[in-house]
Amino acid sequence: MATRDWISFWDSKHSIYVNARHHHAHYRRIADDMRRYVPPDGTVLDYGCGEALAADRVAVVAGRLVLCEAAPTVRAAIATRSAGNGKIEVRSPEDLAALPDHSFDIVVMHSVAQYLTPAELGPLLALFHRLLKPGGLFVLGDVIPLKVSAVTDVLALLRFGAREGFLTAALFGLVRTVFSSYSRLRTTLGLARYDEKDVLATLAAADFVAKRANHNIGHNPERMTFLAWPM
Repeated sequence: MATRDWISFWDSKHSIYVNARHHHAHYRRIADDMRRYVPPDGTVLDYGCGEALAADRVAVVAGRLVLCEAAPTVRAAIATRSAGNGKIEVRSPEDLAALPDHSFDIVVMHSVAQYLTPAELGPLLALFHRLLKPGGLFVLGDVIPLKVSAVTDVLALLRFGAREGFLTAALFGLVRTVFSSYSRLRTTLGLARYDEKDVLATLAAADFVAKRANHNIGHNPERMTFLAWPM
Protein backbone atom coordinates (compact mmCIF):
# COMPACT_ATOMS: atom_id res chain seq x y z
CA MET A 1 0.00 0.00 0.00
CA ALA A 2 2.78 2.47 0.88
CA THR A 3 4.44 2.12 -2.52
CA ARG A 4 1.12 2.66 -4.32
CA ASP A 5 0.55 5.80 -2.23
CA TRP A 6 3.93 7.17 -3.25
CA ILE A 7 3.29 6.36 -6.92
CA SER A 8 -0.03 8.21 -6.68
CA PHE A 9 1.75 11.20 -5.17
CA TRP A 10 4.36 11.39 -7.94
CA ASP A 11 1.59 10.95 -10.52
CA SER A 12 -0.31 13.96 -9.14
CA LYS A 13 0.29 17.70 -9.38
CA HIS A 14 2.70 18.39 -6.53
CA SER A 15 5.06 21.15 -5.39
CA ILE A 16 8.16 19.13 -4.53
CA TYR A 17 10.19 21.36 -6.87
CA VAL A 18 10.28 24.96 -5.73
CA ASN A 19 10.27 26.41 -9.24
CA ALA A 20 11.05 25.49 -12.86
CA ARG A 21 14.75 26.25 -12.40
CA HIS A 22 14.95 23.72 -9.54
CA HIS A 23 12.92 21.19 -11.55
CA HIS A 24 15.26 21.25 -14.53
CA ALA A 25 18.46 21.52 -12.49
CA HIS A 26 17.43 18.45 -10.49
CA TYR A 27 17.05 16.24 -13.54
CA ARG A 28 20.08 17.70 -15.32
CA ARG A 29 22.28 16.90 -12.34
CA ILE A 30 21.02 13.31 -12.16
CA ALA A 31 21.49 12.78 -15.91
CA ASP A 32 25.02 14.18 -15.88
CA ASP A 33 26.00 12.04 -12.89
CA MET A 34 24.36 8.95 -14.40
CA ARG A 35 25.94 9.16 -17.82
CA ARG A 36 29.43 8.93 -16.35
CA TYR A 37 28.68 5.25 -15.84
CA VAL A 38 27.28 4.63 -19.34
CA PRO A 39 29.68 2.90 -21.75
CA PRO A 40 29.74 4.35 -25.28
CA ASP A 41 26.67 3.11 -27.16
CA GLY A 42 25.67 1.08 -24.10
CA THR A 43 22.17 -0.18 -23.42
CA VAL A 44 20.69 1.51 -20.35
CA LEU A 45 17.67 0.88 -18.14
CA ASP A 46 16.66 3.80 -15.90
CA TYR A 47 14.19 2.22 -13.47
CA GLY A 48 11.91 4.66 -11.65
CA CYS A 49 13.14 7.48 -13.86
CA GLY A 50 10.58 10.07 -12.73
CA GLU A 51 9.96 12.78 -15.28
CA ALA A 52 13.42 12.27 -16.83
CA LEU A 53 13.52 15.84 -18.15
CA ALA A 54 17.18 15.50 -19.15
CA ALA A 55 17.05 11.98 -20.57
CA ASP A 56 18.43 13.25 -23.87
CA ARG A 57 21.72 13.99 -22.07
CA VAL A 58 22.02 10.29 -21.24
CA ALA A 59 20.79 9.19 -24.66
CA VAL A 60 23.62 11.14 -26.30
CA VAL A 61 26.19 8.68 -24.96
CA ALA A 62 23.95 5.56 -24.91
CA GLY A 63 23.01 3.31 -27.77
CA ARG A 64 19.59 2.60 -26.25
CA LEU A 65 17.90 4.11 -23.21
CA VAL A 66 14.84 2.48 -21.65
CA LEU A 67 12.99 4.77 -19.25
CA CYS A 68 10.80 2.81 -16.84
CA GLU A 69 8.25 4.67 -14.72
CA ALA A 70 5.36 3.35 -12.63
CA ALA A 71 3.26 6.55 -12.54
CA PRO A 72 1.06 6.40 -15.66
CA THR A 73 0.56 10.13 -16.19
CA VAL A 74 4.27 10.77 -15.82
CA ARG A 75 5.06 7.88 -18.15
CA ALA A 76 2.72 9.23 -20.83
CA ALA A 77 4.35 12.66 -20.60
CA ILE A 78 7.81 11.11 -21.01
CA ALA A 79 6.64 9.20 -24.08
CA THR A 80 5.30 12.39 -25.65
CA ARG A 81 8.42 14.39 -24.85
CA SER A 82 10.86 11.74 -26.12
CA ALA A 83 8.89 10.65 -29.18
CA GLY A 84 11.41 12.21 -31.55
CA ASN A 85 14.44 10.50 -30.03
CA GLY A 86 14.97 7.10 -31.61
CA LYS A 87 17.32 6.00 -28.82
CA ILE A 88 14.70 6.33 -26.06
CA GLU A 89 11.99 3.80 -25.19
CA VAL A 90 9.40 4.25 -22.44
CA ARG A 91 8.18 1.21 -20.49
CA SER A 92 6.09 0.39 -17.45
CA PRO A 93 7.53 -1.82 -14.70
CA GLU A 94 5.23 -4.61 -15.86
CA ASP A 95 6.83 -4.52 -19.33
CA LEU A 96 10.24 -5.50 -18.02
CA ALA A 97 9.36 -9.12 -17.27
CA ALA A 98 9.00 -9.77 -21.02
CA LEU A 99 12.47 -8.46 -21.88
CA PRO A 100 15.10 -11.08 -22.72
CA ASP A 101 17.97 -11.94 -20.41
CA HIS A 102 21.13 -9.84 -20.68
CA SER A 103 19.36 -6.88 -22.32
CA PHE A 104 21.36 -4.10 -20.65
CA ASP A 105 24.91 -2.95 -20.05
CA ILE A 106 23.77 -0.82 -17.12
CA VAL A 107 20.69 -0.63 -14.91
CA VAL A 108 20.15 2.47 -12.76
CA MET A 109 17.66 2.73 -9.92
CA HIS A 110 18.01 6.21 -8.47
CA SER A 111 16.05 7.60 -5.52
CA VAL A 112 13.61 4.70 -5.50
CA ALA A 113 14.84 2.40 -2.71
CA GLN A 114 13.46 4.69 0.01
CA TYR A 115 9.93 4.05 -1.25
CA LEU A 116 10.24 0.24 -1.32
CA THR A 117 9.83 -2.40 1.34
CA PRO A 118 12.48 -5.14 1.61
CA ALA A 119 9.91 -7.54 0.18
CA GLU A 120 9.62 -5.35 -2.92
CA LEU A 121 13.34 -4.70 -3.29
CA GLY A 122 14.38 -8.36 -3.42
CA PRO A 123 12.43 -9.32 -6.58
CA LEU A 124 13.64 -6.15 -8.31
CA LEU A 125 17.27 -7.06 -7.65
CA ALA A 126 16.62 -10.50 -9.10
CA LEU A 127 15.06 -8.90 -12.19
CA PHE A 128 17.99 -6.54 -12.68
CA HIS A 129 20.45 -9.42 -12.26
CA ARG A 130 18.66 -11.28 -15.07
CA LEU A 131 18.50 -8.25 -17.36
CA LEU A 132 22.16 -7.29 -17.01
CA LYS A 133 24.75 -8.57 -19.42
CA PRO A 134 27.73 -10.46 -17.97
CA GLY A 135 30.02 -7.77 -16.61
CA GLY A 136 27.16 -5.24 -16.62
CA LEU A 137 26.69 -2.63 -13.92
CA PHE A 138 23.81 -1.99 -11.52
CA VAL A 139 23.78 1.51 -10.00
CA LEU A 140 21.67 1.94 -6.86
CA GLY A 141 21.51 5.66 -6.21
CA ASP A 142 20.35 8.11 -3.54
CA VAL A 143 19.97 5.55 -0.74
CA ILE A 144 19.20 7.24 2.58
CA PRO A 145 21.56 6.29 5.44
CA LEU A 146 20.10 5.44 8.83
CA LYS A 147 21.33 8.60 10.56
CA VAL A 148 20.45 11.13 7.87
CA SER A 149 17.47 13.30 8.82
CA ALA A 150 15.13 15.64 6.98
CA VAL A 151 17.34 18.51 8.19
CA THR A 152 20.21 17.11 6.14
CA ASP A 153 17.95 17.07 3.07
CA VAL A 154 17.00 20.70 3.71
CA LEU A 155 20.62 21.81 3.92
CA ALA A 156 21.50 19.90 0.75
CA LEU A 157 18.63 21.59 -1.09
CA LEU A 158 19.70 25.04 0.09
CA ARG A 159 23.28 24.45 -1.05
CA PHE A 160 21.99 23.19 -4.40
CA GLY A 161 19.72 26.23 -4.69
CA ALA A 162 22.63 28.57 -4.00
CA ARG A 163 24.71 26.93 -6.74
CA GLU A 164 21.89 26.80 -9.28
CA GLY A 165 20.30 30.20 -8.63
CA PHE A 166 17.06 29.31 -6.86
CA LEU A 167 18.03 29.83 -3.21
CA THR A 168 15.28 32.35 -2.41
CA ALA A 169 12.67 30.13 -4.04
CA ALA A 170 14.04 27.17 -2.08
CA LEU A 171 13.53 28.99 1.21
CA PHE A 172 9.90 29.77 0.39
CA GLY A 173 9.42 26.31 -1.07
CA LEU A 174 10.58 24.64 2.13
CA VAL A 175 7.90 26.46 4.09
CA ARG A 176 5.30 25.35 1.55
CA THR A 177 6.54 21.75 1.72
CA VAL A 178 5.92 21.59 5.49
CA PHE A 179 2.19 21.84 4.77
CA SER A 180 2.21 19.72 1.61
CA SER A 181 0.96 16.22 0.86
CA TYR A 182 4.60 15.14 0.51
CA SER A 183 5.31 16.08 4.11
CA ARG A 184 2.18 14.27 5.29
CA LEU A 185 3.12 11.14 3.37
CA ARG A 186 6.69 11.24 4.61
CA THR A 187 5.41 11.53 8.20
CA THR A 188 2.75 8.84 7.79
CA LEU A 189 4.56 6.29 5.63
CA GLY A 190 8.18 7.17 6.30
CA LEU A 191 11.12 6.51 4.02
CA ALA A 192 13.26 3.38 4.09
CA ARG A 193 16.75 3.97 5.46
CA TYR A 194 19.72 1.64 5.26
CA ASP A 195 23.08 1.06 6.85
CA GLU A 196 25.88 0.75 4.29
CA LYS A 197 26.80 -2.77 5.36
CA ASP A 198 23.16 -3.87 5.13
CA VAL A 199 22.89 -2.61 1.53
CA LEU A 200 26.07 -4.47 0.62
CA ALA A 201 24.73 -7.62 2.30
CA THR A 202 21.41 -7.32 0.45
CA LEU A 203 23.21 -6.95 -2.88
CA ALA A 204 25.47 -9.91 -2.07
CA ALA A 205 22.40 -12.04 -1.25
CA ALA A 206 21.08 -11.16 -4.72
CA ASP A 207 24.36 -12.41 -6.29
CA PHE A 208 25.98 -9.04 -6.85
CA VAL A 209 29.53 -7.99 -6.02
CA ALA A 210 29.13 -4.43 -4.76
CA LYS A 211 30.84 -1.40 -3.30
CA ARG A 212 29.79 2.08 -2.27
CA ALA A 213 30.59 4.75 -4.84
CA ASN A 214 32.76 7.70 -3.86
CA HIS A 215 29.97 10.16 -4.69
CA ASN A 216 26.19 9.98 -4.67
CA ILE A 217 24.20 10.59 -7.83
CA GLY A 218 22.28 13.84 -7.46
CA HIS A 219 22.69 16.93 -5.31
CA ASN A 220 22.66 15.34 -1.83
CA PRO A 221 26.18 14.17 -0.86
CA GLU A 222 24.96 12.64 2.42
CA ARG A 223 23.01 9.93 0.61
CA MET A 224 24.67 6.84 -0.85
CA THR A 225 25.17 5.33 -4.29
CA PHE A 226 26.26 1.72 -4.74
CA LEU A 227 27.88 0.04 -7.73
CA ALA A 228 27.15 -3.66 -8.21
CA TRP A 229 28.13 -6.28 -10.75
CA PRO A 230 26.29 -9.60 -11.25
CA MET A 231 28.18 -12.72 -10.21
